[in-house]
Amino acid sequence: MSAVRIGIIGAGYWGPNMVRNFMIQKDCEVRAVADLMEKRRQFIASRYPTVKTYERAEDLIADAEIDAVVIATPVETHAPLATLALNSGKHVLLEKPMCSSAAECDKLIALAEQKDLRLMVDHTFLYTGAVRKICAMADAGELGDILYFDSVRVNLGLFQHDVNVIWDLAPHDVSIMDALIKRPAKTVSALGTAHFGTKVENIAYVTVTFDGAAIAHFHVNWLAPVKVRTTLIGGTKKMIVYDDTEPSEKIKVYDKGVSIETNVETIHRNLVEYRIGDMYAPRLDSTEALDLVAREYIGCIREHREPLTDGKAGRRVVAVLEAANKSLSQGGVPISLS
Repeated sequence: MSAVRIGIIGAGYWGPNMVRNFMIQKDCEVRAVADLMEKRRQFIASRYPTVKTYERAEDLIADAEIDAVVIATPVETHAPLATLALNSGKHVLLEKPMCSSAAECDKLIALAEQKDLRLMVDHTFLYTGAVRKICAMADAGELGDILYFDSVRVNLGLFQHDVNVIWDLAPHDVSIMDALIKRPAKTVSALGTAHFGTKVENIAYVTVTFDGAAIAHFHVNWLAPVKVRTTLIGGTKKMIVYDDTEPSEKIKVYDKGVSIETNVETIHRNLVEYRIGDMYAPRLDSTEALDLVAREYIGCIREHREPLTDGKAGRRVVAVLEAANKSLSQGGVPISLS
């Protein structure tokens, strides 16, 4: 197969990062970038003179010299642009979150299967060295059964006008949760508030339950005085503290836990036994996550296989976000995902 010819739609905040990473890939050629703003098109043209620029995304999608598109535009445009691209016979990589609703995701998944095209979602954090290490440990059984996933992702700004803080910040951690707790979410509940006379929630707390004892909790906030990116993962064998703001030791693994005495003869005198072991920080791969995203997209096209973060994974994340919004509107009532 010849080089995969890529077109990138959107040259705002995330699009230029996509251009940069796809430009350095083997078996790949960035042919065009589309953006409505002339200033952004000029920026791309000055940095990458060989790349064509389009004002309209539709014109890029219609370009017969493009095999696959990357869509890095506001979430409400994802479904119509991806539908047009798939119907034009082009593979699609969507920036997170995949779509505005699970129903839109379902339509794209079905269309990609019908057209035999690859549909991928850019859940970037799943490609970081830290999260790949955590998932590898979980898959190898080193953590035991996952008991809880507790994340805090807060900072001061950036306020969004089109989505609330859950849709802006939570997709990262929900995608990590989904990769670790390999069971469908059962219920989602959320509480949040909007300040400054807006109707967009800037602080929220989301809880996800599963069949069994596992539970996940997400705190997202645009109004924090400091930037915090911390996740606690508790397993029956080991526990992990993942701090993405740490420059080197992003993961700390603790050989700590508890066991419950269930023998009826001793339960009253020895109910809980604590295990206090060592802590270590494993070495992590430092490859840029977007580099691996680009490799995976090109690889799944060339090898005719489903990507690691496929449309179904994107749909599961959107289903949680959608249920969280519904719970917000109903004062925190748990929403069933069954």
